[in-house]
Amino acid sequence: MPRPLIPLQLTSRPFTVDEARAAGLSLKSLAGDSWRHLGPGTYALEKLRVDPLLLLRAARLRVPGEAAFSGLTAAWLHGIDVAPCSPIQVTSPQGLGVSGRSGLRVSRARLDPGDVVLQRGLRATSICRTLADLARSLPLREAVAVTDMALRDGLVALPALRAYPVGRELRFARLLRVAELAEPGSESRMESLLRMVLVQAGLPRPQVQAPLRDRGGSVFGRADLYYPSHRLVIEYDGGTHRQSLVEDDRRQNLILTSGYDILRYAAPDVLNRPESVVAQVRGRLQGRCAGATLAS
Repeated sequence: MPRPLIPLQLTSRPFTVDEARAAGLSLKSLAGDSWRHLGPGTYALEKLRVDPLLLLRAARLRVPGEAAFSGLTAAWLHGIDVAPCSPIQVTSPQGLGVSGRSGLRVSRARLDPGDVVLQRGLRATSICRTLADLARSLPLREAVAVTDMALRDGLVALPALRAYPVGRELRFARLLRVAELAEPGSESRMESLLRMVLVQAGLPRPQVQAPLRDRGGSVFGRADLYYPSHRLVIEYDGGTHRQSLVEDDRRQNLILTSGYDILRYAAPDVLNRPESVVAQVRGRLQGRCAGATLAS
């Protein structure tokens, strides 16, 4: 049996059922192995690689033209390393009558002209609006971590974040708190979360990416987090991310022989045992050990 003809205009992008019918395809033909179902009423050629951008282009077909991707979805479109499709987040202006749809989380809110930009060919909330929305919807430490990434990557500057809520609705005020806690020098999400675990527990705010010097005064590396008054270095151990500098054991020996104290934590410590992390750091800052080293 010959394979059905594939309309050229449908080979490179997602499309709706109405577009398929206009191109001469039936619903029955869309059930064949030439096509992939991407969501309610949307399809794409089976050979197209399924990635977040393809899914977002399909989702765009299901919402009004005035809507924009928002939240973590918009953050990903701006280039921030977050999950964009769990679920796909959309903001639609009030009054359009859009509600939640399968695979989408739809919020109804005002979108000012400056709040919407084109990213990767799709309408998305601006970086300031995106971070303002995330400041409201995410736990504080997660919102700070995303903001750290945006600052580090040069997507926005702190003055712009501080200025965004001025004259706007009160619901954007939490962005000021996030901006106050953000650190452009943070090098990873987990380093940001580790810092926020300490800050939210009431401990002093540590320095970020502070230079470390040997006894001769030469800089040999940087500390993820640092308390200069106690010469306490706090490191996030991400596995292989330091191999380009030195092996972890050599680095730790150099830190210790240069007169620093050090505590190292891995993801399970930060995510699952934050109270133990806080107790240990507080103990060191108070001049005593707060128990055995956490297991990685």
